[in-house]
Amino acid sequence: MTLAVTACAGGAIAQSTPVSNGTSFVPGGPGATLYQPGGRPAAPSVSGTTLTGQKLTLAGYRGRGLVVLNFWGSWCAPCRQEAPALAALASHFQAGEVRFLGVDIRDSPASAQAFLRDYRIGYPSLNDPGDEIALAFRGSVPPVGIPTTLVIDRNGRIAARIVGGVSYDGLKALITQIARPA
Repeated sequence: MTLAVTACAGGAIAQSTPVSNGTSFVPGGPGATLYQPGGRPAAPSVSGTTLTGQKLTLAGYRGRGLVVLNFWGSWCAPCRQEAPALAALASHFQAGEVRFLGVDIRDSPASAQAFLRDYRIGYPSLNDPGDEIALAFRGSVPPVGIPTTLVIDRNGRIAARIVGGVSYDGLKALITQIARPA
């Protein structure tokens, strides 16, 4: 399987910020990492407010299938490149047991909502202007650049991390592989 990846190198997500109190993300390059069953780190129990104002918790998705969690920003060129693939995959898996959730990093709500409209993204995105949700992953599998996509299994464990932009075929193959019973 080949995943085409690009990422916004460095940038705000990879730097210490006042919100992070000196904690920075682990540096890393683009690519995909697959975690085998039994060796998968637990996803933290994060919660927040979506861009449409609803409260949402990641734990609420547990037991309901896979979760594709995408960290993005409207200001990020690779995020704009991967957005059509993510929107199409969310539509493709709509009737199945795969749910999509975004985490909008360091964005204004107006820019983020315009991004969702422009790319016809119908799944919810948590607003994370200060990297707090992203930083909650630092003890498990942190996003190391934007975009980063995590695939979380039905037990709330991180099965894969893709650093950089995803392709439709590559992410679909990865989801299918993870969804298969071990």
